[in-house]
Amino acid sequence: MASDPQGFAYSREQFQSLVEDVLRHAHSLGASEAAVEVSEGCGLSVSVRKGDLETVERNRDKSLGVTLFVGQRRGNASSSDFSRQAVEQTVQAALDIARFTAEDAAAGLPEAQDIATAQEAALDLDLFHPWAIDAGAAAELARRCEAAAFATDRNITNSEGAGVSAQQSHFWAGNSRGFRGGYASSRHSISVAPIAGRGSGMQRDAWYSSMRDAAELASPEAVGRYAAERALSRLHAHKLGTREVPVLFEAPLVAGLIGHFVQATSGGALYRKATFLLDSLGQPVMADHLDLDEDPHQPKGKASAPFDDEGVRTSRRRVVEGGVVRSYFLSSYSARKLGLHTTGHAGGAQNLRLSSRHTRPGDDLDAMLRKLDRGLFVTELMGQGVNLVTGDYSRGATGFWVERGRIVHPVHEVTIASNLRTMLGHAVALGADEYTSGGKTTGSLLVERMTVAGS
Repeated sequence: MASDPQGFAYSREQFQSLVEDVLRHAHSLGASEAAVEVSEGCGLSVSVRKGDLETVERNRDKSLGVTLFVGQRRGNASSSDFSRQAVEQTVQAALDIARFTAEDAAAGLPEAQDIATAQEAALDLDLFHPWAIDAGAAAELARRCEAAAFATDRNITNSEGAGVSAQQSHFWAGNSRGFRGGYASSRHSISVAPIAGRGSGMQRDAWYSSMRDAAELASPEAVGRYAAERALSRLHAHKLGTREVPVLFEAPLVAGLIGHFVQATSGGALYRKATFLLDSLGQPVMADHLDLDEDPHQPKGKASAPFDDEGVRTSRRRVVEGGVVRSYFLSSYSARKLGLHTTGHAGGAQNLRLSSRHTRPGDDLDAMLRKLDRGLFVTELMGQGVNLVTGDYSRGATGFWVERGRIVHPVHEVTIASNLRTMLGHAVALGADEYTSGGKTTGSLLVERMTVAGS
């Protein structure tokens, strides 16, 4: 098989032909509706440790996914074999599953008026920037990153390694209600995890840069130095006694809090009544100075998409306004279960940004520490102590103790606890030190009070 000039084994035209073949075959077998997606991904990952090459991995995978409906009975099947026989067997398997599945009143493809038009589906969001890098060049970048970490200070004594990854993929999808669409995308990264100190006093930290366009990655030296500085700052950490104090979350961690909010306001949790934000539409759940906006059409955005996983058009919107929930995250199925309308979120949220009406351009991290005054600045969270049914929140944490707006010493082996609704509702300030983690952009967040439990 001839390779695509952009490094793929299959061309878009081949994918388009395969999608049409599947839809025709599904109809010929008696399916009332059908949806199919065919995709391919490939890439290179290289890691080094203490200057020595550790791993070189090349990945290439492909997948065909078929969803068929017989009335309101649904069946799914998938295959990594694109041969005619395998494709026909996959379609038959999906149909057999549908015939023996219980009817579901919410099952079915999206409504025709919600499906992205050909023009909407073809929206170019500048997501594809293949990186023509070989294993030797990738290893050299990783070595430079790790060497910069070691060169930062003699107290950087070890390393868990550095890595470079170059990944790209493309897909094409269609359904029997006329949707057709697909695009290529890429994501590249460089990372390192240095270790500071010796013996029982060793501390580890890590940093990375991830972009769709490799030309926009931070330099390997900048990544290495910053990771080393983070590890060094954690040396000689103290424990804390149990107390209730204000807590400042570093910007990358706030993306996790936004993620919990998204999960709690997503269709699956809502129709199962397994969320602390049940019936929160139109209700205040965050502090009244906070807004949460979504822009799925951001060029080069890490979660940009012209349509969702069902082919429903995506659009810009305000999810939270002045602390009040204005919209949920719903697929067609979950919307029907709730008696609501799809929001175009089969597959998740798209480029969220948390902002505050009180934030000023000068509200950098130093300014946020001054607002914290006396309390805990958290830079790492451990464990999975988040209960989305009740909102209870309890995580292991490390960070820094702050007095009079200045860092006094690092802190480790503590647990921070509260309730997510309380935390979001009593967020007193949001920093201008914005950071994008995945598809979420936010500054550091100051929560009025949490329980900090130590030894």
